[in-house]
Amino acid sequence: MSWGSEQQGQQGQQGYGYGYGQQVPPQPYGQGYPQYDQGYGPPAQPVQYEQPWQYVAEEPRAAASNTIQMDPVQAEPRTEPEPGSVPEPEPEPEPGSEPEPDAGPRPKGGGRDRYFDALRAIALVRVVAYHTFGWAWAGLVFPSMGVMFALAGSLMAKSLERPALKVVKSRMRRLLPPFWFWGFFVVVAMLIHDWMPGWQIVFWIVPVGDPPGNQWGIQAWEILWYLRTYLWFVLMSPLLLKVFRKAPLPVLLLSLAPILVFQYAWQPPYNRFGSGLTDFATFLFCWLVGFAHREGVLQRLKPALVILASLALLAYGGWYAFAHQAEFGTYDLDEVPIAQTFWSAGFVTLLMYFKAYYDVDFAWLARFKRLDRTVTIFNGRAVTIYLWHEIALVLAVPLIDQFWNVPAFEKWLPLESQWFLFGIGWVLIWVAIPLVGWVEDVAAKKKPKLLP
Repeated sequence: MSWGSEQQGQQGQQGYGYGYGQQVPPQPYGQGYPQYDQGYGPPAQPVQYEQPWQYVAEEPRAAASNTIQMDPVQAEPRTEPEPGSVPEPEPEPEPGSEPEPDAGPRPKGGGRDRYFDALRAIALVRVVAYHTFGWAWAGLVFPSMGVMFALAGSLMAKSLERPALKVVKSRMRRLLPPFWFWGFFVVVAMLIHDWMPGWQIVFWIVPVGDPPGNQWGIQAWEILWYLRTYLWFVLMSPLLLKVFRKAPLPVLLLSLAPILVFQYAWQPPYNRFGSGLTDFATFLFCWLVGFAHREGVLQRLKPALVILASLALLAYGGWYAFAHQAEFGTYDLDEVPIAQTFWSAGFVTLLMYFKAYYDVDFAWLARFKRLDRTVTIFNGRAVTIYLWHEIALVLAVPLIDQFWNVPAFEKWLPLESQWFLFGIGWVLIWVAIPLVGWVEDVAAKKKPKLLP
Protein backbone atom coordinates (compact mmCIF):
# COMPACT_ATOMS: atom_id res chain seq x y z
CA MET A 1 0.00 0.00 0.00
CA SER A 2 1.61 3.25 -1.06
CA TRP A 3 0.82 6.72 0.14
CA GLY A 4 -0.57 9.16 -2.26
CA SER A 5 -3.42 8.27 -4.35
CA GLU A 6 -7.01 7.72 -3.72
CA GLN A 7 -9.01 4.74 -4.29
CA GLN A 8 -12.71 5.11 -3.94
CA GLY A 9 -15.32 2.60 -3.92
CA GLN A 10 -18.08 0.93 -2.16
CA GLN A 11 -17.59 -1.88 0.30
CA GLY A 12 -20.55 -4.11 -0.28
CA GLN A 13 -23.40 -2.48 1.55
CA GLN A 14 -21.05 -0.03 3.12
CA GLY A 15 -19.88 1.45 -0.14
CA TYR A 16 -17.35 3.82 1.24
CA GLY A 17 -13.82 4.96 1.18
CA TYR A 18 -10.96 6.46 -0.65
CA GLY A 19 -7.36 6.16 0.34
CA TYR A 20 -3.82 5.49 -0.57
CA GLY A 21 -3.05 2.95 -3.19
CA GLN A 22 -3.75 3.23 -6.85
CA GLN A 23 -2.86 6.57 -8.37
CA VAL A 24 -5.36 8.03 -10.76
CA PRO A 25 -5.06 11.56 -12.15
CA PRO A 26 -7.79 14.05 -11.30
CA GLN A 27 -10.81 14.12 -13.54
CA PRO A 28 -12.31 17.60 -13.70
CA TYR A 29 -15.76 18.42 -14.87
CA GLY A 30 -16.33 19.25 -18.45
CA GLN A 31 -14.97 17.51 -21.49
CA GLY A 32 -18.42 17.60 -23.02
CA TYR A 33 -19.83 17.03 -19.53
CA PRO A 34 -19.96 13.46 -18.34
CA GLN A 35 -23.21 11.60 -18.62
CA TYR A 36 -24.93 10.00 -15.68
CA ASP A 37 -25.63 6.32 -15.45
CA GLN A 38 -28.90 6.84 -13.63
CA GLY A 39 -30.64 10.06 -12.86
CA TYR A 40 -28.82 13.06 -11.60
CA GLY A 41 -25.77 12.15 -9.66
CA PRO A 42 -22.04 12.04 -9.84
CA PRO A 43 -20.60 11.46 -13.26
CA ALA A 44 -19.37 8.05 -14.18
CA GLN A 45 -15.86 9.34 -13.57
CA PRO A 46 -15.93 11.42 -10.39
CA VAL A 47 -13.91 14.55 -10.18
CA GLN A 48 -10.91 15.35 -8.03
CA TYR A 49 -11.76 15.95 -4.42
CA GLU A 50 -10.11 18.03 -1.82
CA GLN A 51 -8.05 15.92 0.56
CA PRO A 52 -8.53 12.57 -1.01
CA TRP A 53 -6.18 10.52 1.09
CA GLN A 54 -8.49 8.20 2.85
CA TYR A 55 -8.38 4.50 3.24
CA VAL A 56 -10.93 2.21 1.76
CA ALA A 57 -12.98 0.67 4.52
CA GLU A 58 -12.45 -2.76 5.93
CA GLU A 59 -12.39 -4.93 2.80
CA PRO A 60 -10.92 -2.84 -0.01
CA ARG A 61 -11.85 -3.73 -3.53
CA ALA A 62 -11.18 -2.27 -6.93
CA ALA A 63 -12.79 1.09 -7.11
CA ALA A 64 -13.15 4.10 -9.28
CA SER A 65 -10.75 6.82 -8.24
CA ASN A 66 -11.89 10.20 -7.12
CA THR A 67 -10.05 13.19 -6.10
CA ILE A 68 -12.52 16.88 -0.09
CA GLN A 69 -13.06 20.16 1.49
CA MET A 70 -13.49 18.56 -0.36
CA ASP A 71 -15.09 21.46 0.81
CA PRO A 72 -16.03 21.62 3.20
CA VAL A 73 -17.04 21.97 5.72
CA GLN A 74 -14.31 24.29 8.07
CA ALA A 75 -13.81 24.18 5.69
CA GLU A 76 -12.54 24.59 6.24
CA PRO A 77 -13.91 25.07 5.11
CA ARG A 78 -17.41 27.99 9.20
CA THR A 79 -19.39 30.50 10.87
CA GLU A 80 -19.37 28.86 14.14
CA PRO A 81 -19.99 31.37 16.85
CA GLU A 82 -20.55 29.27 19.89
CA PRO A 83 -22.27 30.03 23.10
CA GLY A 84 -19.97 30.48 25.96
CA SER A 85 -20.39 29.48 29.51
CA VAL A 86 -21.40 32.20 31.87
CA PRO A 87 -22.22 34.87 30.83
CA GLU A 88 -22.83 33.60 27.31
CA PRO A 89 -21.53 35.80 24.51
CA GLU A 90 -22.56 35.53 20.92
CA PRO A 91 -22.60 32.00 19.56
CA GLU A 92 -19.53 30.82 17.69
CA PRO A 93 -19.21 29.83 14.07
CA GLU A 94 -19.28 26.53 12.25
CA PRO A 95 -16.40 24.62 10.79
CA GLY A 96 -14.72 26.76 8.27
CA SER A 97 -16.62 29.90 8.97
CA GLU A 98 -15.88 30.78 12.50
CA PRO A 99 -15.83 34.33 13.65
CA GLU A 100 -12.59 36.08 13.40
CA PRO A 101 -9.95 34.55 15.59
CA ASP A 102 -8.12 37.73 16.43
CA ALA A 103 -4.98 37.92 18.49
CA GLY A 104 -5.35 40.79 20.80
CA PRO A 105 -7.18 43.97 20.05
CA ARG A 106 -10.25 44.01 17.87
CA PRO A 107 -10.15 45.90 14.61
CA LYS A 108 -10.63 49.60 14.86
CA GLY A 109 -14.25 50.27 15.51
CA GLY A 110 -14.94 46.76 16.83
CA GLY A 111 -16.71 43.99 14.98
CA ARG A 112 -15.33 41.02 13.10
CA ASP A 113 -11.78 40.69 11.93
CA ARG A 114 -12.06 40.95 8.17
CA TYR A 115 -8.59 39.52 7.56
CA PHE A 116 -9.72 36.09 8.75
CA ASP A 117 -13.12 36.48 7.14
CA ALA A 118 -11.42 37.22 3.82
CA LEU A 119 -9.10 34.20 4.13
CA ARG A 120 -12.07 31.95 4.80
CA ALA A 121 -13.97 33.30 1.79
CA ILE A 122 -10.94 32.83 -0.48
CA ALA A 123 -10.53 29.28 0.82
CA LEU A 124 -14.12 28.41 -0.08
CA VAL A 125 -13.82 29.87 -3.57
CA ARG A 126 -10.64 27.90 -4.12
CA VAL A 127 -12.31 24.67 -2.96
CA VAL A 128 -15.14 25.10 -5.46
CA ALA A 129 -12.67 25.94 -8.23
CA TYR A 130 -10.57 22.88 -7.43
CA HIS A 131 -13.57 20.60 -7.56
CA THR A 132 -14.58 22.10 -10.89
CA PHE A 133 -11.25 22.15 -12.71
CA GLY A 134 -9.12 19.63 -10.80
CA TRP A 135 -6.08 21.91 -11.00
CA ALA A 136 -3.09 20.09 -9.50
CA TRP A 137 -1.40 23.41 -8.73
CA ALA A 138 -4.33 24.87 -6.79
CA GLY A 139 -3.09 23.67 -3.41
CA LEU A 140 0.32 25.21 -4.00
CA VAL A 141 -1.24 28.60 -4.72
CA PHE A 142 -3.58 28.52 -1.74
CA PRO A 143 -3.85 25.45 0.54
CA SER A 144 -7.46 26.06 1.52
CA MET A 145 -7.90 23.24 3.97
CA GLY A 146 -4.76 24.07 5.91
CA VAL A 147 -5.88 27.70 6.14
CA MET A 148 -9.34 26.73 7.36
CA PHE A 149 -7.96 24.41 10.02
CA ALA A 150 -5.59 27.13 11.22
CA LEU A 151 -8.42 29.65 11.52
CA ALA A 152 -10.55 27.09 13.34
CA GLY A 153 -7.70 26.27 15.72
CA SER A 154 -7.31 29.92 16.65
CA LEU A 155 -11.00 30.27 17.38
CA MET A 156 -11.06 27.03 19.35
CA ALA A 157 -8.25 28.26 21.60
CA LYS A 158 -10.26 31.42 22.26
CA SER A 159 -13.41 29.42 22.94
CA LEU A 160 -11.64 27.21 25.47
CA GLU A 161 -11.33 30.16 27.82
CA ARG A 162 -14.79 28.88 28.76
CA PRO A 163 -15.61 25.40 30.13
CA ALA A 164 -14.38 22.79 27.67
CA LEU A 165 -17.49 20.61 27.78
CA LYS A 166 -19.75 23.54 26.91
CA VAL A 167 -17.50 24.55 24.03
CA VAL A 168 -17.39 21.04 22.56
CA LYS A 169 -21.15 20.59 22.90
CA SER A 170 -21.73 23.97 21.29
CA ARG A 171 -19.47 23.18 18.36
CA MET A 172 -21.24 19.90 17.74
CA ARG A 173 -24.61 21.59 17.98
CA ARG A 174 -23.57 24.16 15.41
CA LEU A 175 -22.14 21.54 13.05
CA LEU A 176 -24.49 18.57 13.18
CA PRO A 177 -27.93 20.02 12.25
CA PRO A 178 -26.72 21.42 8.89
CA PHE A 179 -24.96 18.09 8.29
CA TRP A 180 -28.11 16.10 9.13
CA PHE A 181 -30.28 18.31 6.92
CA TRP A 182 -27.91 17.89 3.97
CA GLY A 183 -27.36 14.22 4.72
CA PHE A 184 -31.08 13.44 4.66
CA PHE A 185 -31.28 14.30 0.97
CA VAL A 186 -28.05 12.50 0.11
CA VAL A 187 -28.97 9.33 2.02
CA VAL A 188 -32.50 9.18 0.59
CA ALA A 189 -31.14 9.66 -2.94
CA MET A 190 -28.64 6.83 -2.45
CA LEU A 191 -31.33 4.53 -1.01
CA ILE A 192 -33.43 5.19 -4.11
CA HIS A 193 -30.38 4.21 -6.17
CA ASP A 194 -29.99 0.74 -4.67
CA TRP A 195 -27.88 1.50 -1.61
CA MET A 196 -28.45 -0.53 1.53
CA PRO A 197 -26.25 0.55 4.47
CA GLY A 198 -25.06 -1.60 7.33
CA TRP A 199 -24.37 -0.53 10.90
CA GLN A 200 -22.01 2.13 9.55
CA ILE A 201 -25.10 4.29 9.03
CA VAL A 202 -24.34 5.60 12.54
CA PHE A 203 -21.62 7.75 10.97
CA TRP A 204 -24.38 9.72 9.25
CA ILE A 205 -25.50 10.72 12.75
CA VAL A 206 -22.13 11.64 14.26
CA PRO A 207 -19.38 11.64 11.61
CA VAL A 208 -16.46 10.63 13.81
CA GLY A 209 -15.76 8.16 11.00
CA ASP A 210 -16.36 8.52 7.29
CA PRO A 211 -20.10 8.09 6.57
CA PRO A 212 -20.77 5.23 4.13
CA GLY A 213 -22.28 5.69 0.71
CA ASN A 214 -22.52 4.09 -2.69
CA GLN A 215 -20.73 4.89 -5.92
CA TRP A 216 -23.73 6.78 -7.27
CA GLY A 217 -23.51 9.37 -4.51
CA ILE A 218 -19.76 9.46 -4.11
CA GLN A 219 -19.36 12.97 -5.44
CA ALA A 220 -21.59 14.32 -2.68
CA TRP A 221 -20.46 12.37 0.37
CA GLU A 222 -16.73 12.18 -0.22
CA ILE A 223 -16.15 15.74 0.96
CA LEU A 224 -17.19 14.69 4.47
CA TRP A 225 -13.59 13.84 5.38
CA TYR A 226 -13.30 17.48 6.36
CA LEU A 227 -16.19 17.44 8.83
CA ARG A 228 -14.85 14.23 10.33
CA THR A 229 -11.36 15.70 10.75
CA TYR A 230 -12.77 18.93 12.18
CA LEU A 231 -14.80 16.94 14.69
CA TRP A 232 -11.69 15.03 15.77
CA PHE A 233 -9.87 18.31 16.38
CA VAL A 234 -12.79 19.73 18.35
CA LEU A 235 -12.95 16.67 20.60
CA MET A 236 -9.18 16.62 21.10
CA SER A 237 -8.67 20.37 21.55
CA PRO A 238 -9.08 20.60 25.34
CA LEU A 239 -6.21 18.11 25.75
CA LEU A 240 -4.19 19.55 22.86
CA LEU A 241 -4.38 23.06 24.26
CA LYS A 242 -3.21 21.93 27.71
CA VAL A 243 -0.21 20.15 26.17
CA PHE A 244 0.51 23.08 23.86
CA ARG A 245 0.59 25.58 26.74
CA LYS A 246 3.25 23.56 28.57
CA ALA A 247 5.79 23.94 25.75
CA PRO A 248 4.34 25.85 22.77
CA LEU A 249 7.22 25.81 20.28
CA PRO A 250 8.43 22.25 20.95
CA VAL A 251 4.85 20.93 20.70
CA LEU A 252 4.31 22.89 17.48
CA LEU A 253 7.45 21.42 15.90
CA LEU A 254 6.71 17.91 17.16
CA SER A 255 3.28 18.08 15.51
CA LEU A 256 5.08 17.44 12.21
CA ALA A 257 6.38 14.11 13.50
CA PRO A 258 3.22 11.95 13.13
CA ILE A 259 3.00 12.35 9.36
CA LEU A 260 6.70 11.47 9.06
CA VAL A 261 6.13 8.37 11.17
CA PHE A 262 3.20 7.36 8.98
CA GLN A 263 5.34 7.84 5.88
CA TYR A 264 8.55 6.16 6.94
CA ALA A 265 7.93 3.94 9.98
CA TRP A 266 4.33 2.78 10.48
CA GLN A 267 1.32 2.97 8.24
CA PRO A 268 -2.10 3.43 9.86
CA PRO A 269 -4.64 0.64 9.35
CA TYR A 270 -6.50 0.57 6.09
CA ASN A 271 -9.90 1.53 7.51
CA ARG A 272 -11.91 4.45 8.86
CA PHE A 273 -9.68 4.87 11.88
CA GLY A 274 -6.52 4.90 9.75
CA SER A 275 -8.07 7.42 7.39
CA GLY A 276 -8.94 9.67 10.31
CA LEU A 277 -5.45 9.36 11.79
CA THR A 278 -3.86 10.34 8.49
CA ASP A 279 -5.96 13.46 8.01
CA PHE A 280 -5.53 14.40 11.68
CA ALA A 281 -1.75 14.13 11.37
CA THR A 282 -1.73 16.01 8.06
CA PHE A 283 -3.37 19.13 9.52
CA LEU A 284 -2.29 18.94 13.16
CA PHE A 285 0.40 21.60 12.68
CA CYS A 286 -2.12 23.96 11.07
CA TRP A 287 -4.54 23.57 13.98
CA LEU A 288 -1.77 24.20 16.51
CA VAL A 289 -0.56 27.26 14.59
CA GLY A 290 -4.04 28.59 15.27
CA PHE A 291 -3.36 27.98 18.96
CA ALA A 292 0.00 29.74 18.64
CA HIS A 293 -1.67 32.74 17.07
CA ARG A 294 -4.37 33.01 19.69
CA GLU A 295 -2.00 32.46 22.61
CA GLY A 296 0.35 35.21 21.41
CA VAL A 297 3.23 32.79 20.74
CA LEU A 298 3.72 33.92 17.14
CA GLN A 299 3.65 37.58 18.05
CA ARG A 300 6.70 37.12 20.29
CA LEU A 301 8.85 35.56 17.59
CA LYS A 302 11.29 37.54 15.45
CA PRO A 303 10.31 37.97 11.80
CA ALA A 304 13.58 36.55 10.44
CA LEU A 305 13.13 33.32 12.39
CA VAL A 306 9.52 32.83 11.31
CA ILE A 307 10.21 33.63 7.67
CA LEU A 308 13.20 31.27 7.48
CA ALA A 309 11.31 28.46 9.19
CA SER A 310 8.26 28.96 6.95
CA LEU A 311 10.38 28.99 3.79
CA ALA A 312 12.09 25.79 4.93
CA LEU A 313 8.72 24.09 5.43
CA LEU A 314 7.49 25.31 2.04
CA ALA A 315 10.70 24.18 0.37
CA TYR A 316 10.50 20.68 1.77
CA GLY A 317 6.80 20.31 0.99
CA GLY A 318 7.22 21.59 -2.56
CA TRP A 319 10.34 19.51 -3.16
CA TYR A 320 8.66 16.34 -1.91
CA ALA A 321 5.60 16.86 -4.12
CA PHE A 322 7.63 17.36 -7.30
CA ALA A 323 10.35 14.84 -6.49
CA HIS A 324 7.82 12.05 -5.98
CA GLN A 325 5.62 12.62 -9.02
CA ALA A 326 6.59 9.22 -10.39
CA GLU A 327 5.40 7.55 -7.20
CA PHE A 328 2.15 9.46 -6.83
CA GLY A 329 1.45 10.27 -10.45
CA THR A 330 1.03 13.97 -9.70
CA TYR A 331 2.37 16.82 -7.63
CA ASP A 332 -1.15 17.63 -6.38
CA LEU A 333 -0.83 18.14 -2.62
CA ASP A 334 -4.14 16.39 -2.08
CA GLU A 335 -2.51 13.19 -3.31
CA VAL A 336 0.69 13.55 -1.28
CA PRO A 337 -0.02 13.89 2.47
CA ILE A 338 3.52 14.62 3.60
CA ALA A 339 3.87 17.37 0.99
CA GLN A 340 0.48 18.76 2.00
CA THR A 341 1.55 18.81 5.64
CA PHE A 342 4.77 20.75 5.14
CA TRP A 343 3.53 23.10 2.42
CA SER A 344 0.39 23.97 4.40
CA ALA A 345 2.47 24.40 7.56
CA GLY A 346 4.78 26.95 5.95
CA PHE A 347 1.95 28.76 4.20
CA VAL A 348 -0.37 29.16 7.19
CA THR A 349 2.50 30.09 9.49
CA LEU A 350 3.24 33.09 7.29
CA LEU A 351 -0.44 34.06 7.14
CA MET A 352 -0.97 33.78 10.88
CA TYR A 353 2.30 35.50 11.73
CA PHE A 354 1.48 38.35 9.38
CA LYS A 355 -1.75 38.85 11.31
CA ALA A 356 -0.19 38.44 14.77
CA TYR A 357 2.89 40.59 14.25
CA TYR A 358 1.45 43.38 12.12
CA ASP A 359 -2.11 43.30 13.50
CA VAL A 360 -3.62 43.38 10.02
CA ASP A 361 -7.42 43.58 10.04
CA PHE A 362 -8.48 44.28 6.43
CA ALA A 363 -10.80 47.00 7.70
CA TRP A 364 -10.53 48.58 4.24
CA LEU A 365 -13.05 45.99 2.99
CA ALA A 366 -15.79 48.17 4.48
CA ARG A 367 -15.13 50.71 1.71
CA PHE A 368 -16.22 48.15 -0.89
CA LYS A 369 -19.74 47.42 0.21
CA ARG A 370 -20.57 44.62 -2.24
CA LEU A 371 -17.31 42.82 -1.64
CA ASP A 372 -17.67 43.28 2.09
CA ARG A 373 -21.23 41.94 1.96
CA THR A 374 -20.09 38.93 -0.06
CA VAL A 375 -17.39 38.12 2.50
CA THR A 376 -20.02 38.36 5.24
CA ILE A 377 -22.32 35.91 3.45
CA PHE A 378 -19.47 33.48 2.82
CA ASN A 379 -18.59 33.46 6.50
CA GLY A 380 -22.18 33.27 7.69
CA ARG A 381 -22.94 30.35 5.35
CA ALA A 382 -19.59 28.56 5.16
CA VAL A 383 -20.99 25.16 6.15
CA THR A 384 -23.82 25.51 3.64
CA ILE A 385 -21.43 26.43 0.83
CA TYR A 386 -19.08 23.59 1.68
CA LEU A 387 -21.73 20.90 1.96
CA TRP A 388 -23.86 21.90 -1.01
CA HIS A 389 -21.27 23.05 -3.53
CA GLU A 390 -20.64 19.58 -4.97
CA ILE A 391 -24.34 18.96 -5.43
CA ALA A 392 -24.56 22.33 -7.18
CA LEU A 393 -21.77 21.32 -9.55
CA VAL A 394 -23.41 17.95 -10.19
CA LEU A 395 -26.77 19.57 -10.99
CA ALA A 396 -25.08 22.15 -13.22
CA VAL A 397 -24.16 19.40 -15.70
CA PRO A 398 -27.70 18.30 -16.70
CA LEU A 399 -28.83 21.91 -16.55
CA ILE A 400 -26.19 22.89 -19.10
CA ASP A 401 -27.17 19.87 -21.19
CA GLN A 402 -30.61 21.44 -21.56
CA PHE A 403 -29.05 24.65 -22.86
CA TRP A 404 -27.95 22.75 -25.95
CA ASN A 405 -31.61 22.46 -26.93
CA VAL A 406 -31.85 26.23 -27.31
CA PRO A 407 -30.20 27.29 -30.60
CA ALA A 408 -29.29 30.76 -29.32
CA PHE A 409 -27.62 29.30 -26.24
CA GLU A 410 -25.77 26.75 -28.33
CA LYS A 411 -24.52 29.48 -30.66
CA TRP A 412 -23.61 32.21 -28.21
CA LEU A 413 -22.85 30.54 -24.88
CA PRO A 414 -19.59 28.67 -24.16
CA LEU A 415 -21.47 25.53 -23.13
CA GLU A 416 -18.39 23.30 -23.36
CA SER A 417 -16.26 25.55 -21.18
CA GLN A 418 -15.30 24.50 -17.67
CA TRP A 419 -15.57 28.17 -16.74
CA PHE A 420 -19.21 28.18 -17.80
CA LEU A 421 -19.81 25.16 -15.56
CA PHE A 422 -18.01 27.01 -12.75
CA GLY A 423 -20.30 30.01 -13.22
CA ILE A 424 -23.50 27.94 -13.30
CA GLY A 425 -22.29 26.08 -10.23
CA TRP A 426 -21.97 29.36 -8.34
CA VAL A 427 -25.44 30.43 -9.48
CA LEU A 428 -26.83 27.25 -7.95
CA ILE A 429 -24.78 27.75 -4.78
CA TRP A 430 -26.25 31.23 -4.41
CA VAL A 431 -29.71 29.72 -4.85
CA ALA A 432 -28.94 27.16 -2.14
CA ILE A 433 -27.76 29.78 0.38
CA PRO A 434 -31.23 31.31 1.05
CA LEU A 435 -33.02 27.99 0.50
CA VAL A 436 -31.09 25.88 3.01
CA GLY A 437 -28.65 28.22 4.75
CA TRP A 438 -31.18 29.11 7.43
CA VAL A 439 -30.43 25.72 9.02
CA GLU A 440 -27.17 27.24 10.24
CA ASP A 441 -29.16 29.93 12.05
CA VAL A 442 -31.41 27.33 13.65
CA ALA A 443 -28.36 25.36 14.79
CA ALA A 444 -26.97 28.56 16.30
CA LYS A 445 -30.27 29.24 18.12
CA LYS A 446 -30.71 32.42 16.14
CA LYS A 447 -33.66 33.74 14.19
CA PRO A 448 -33.51 32.14 10.71
CA LYS A 449 -32.60 34.53 7.89
CA LEU A 450 -32.42 34.13 4.15
CA LEU A 451 -29.01 35.82 4.19
CA PRO A 452 -26.70 36.38 7.18
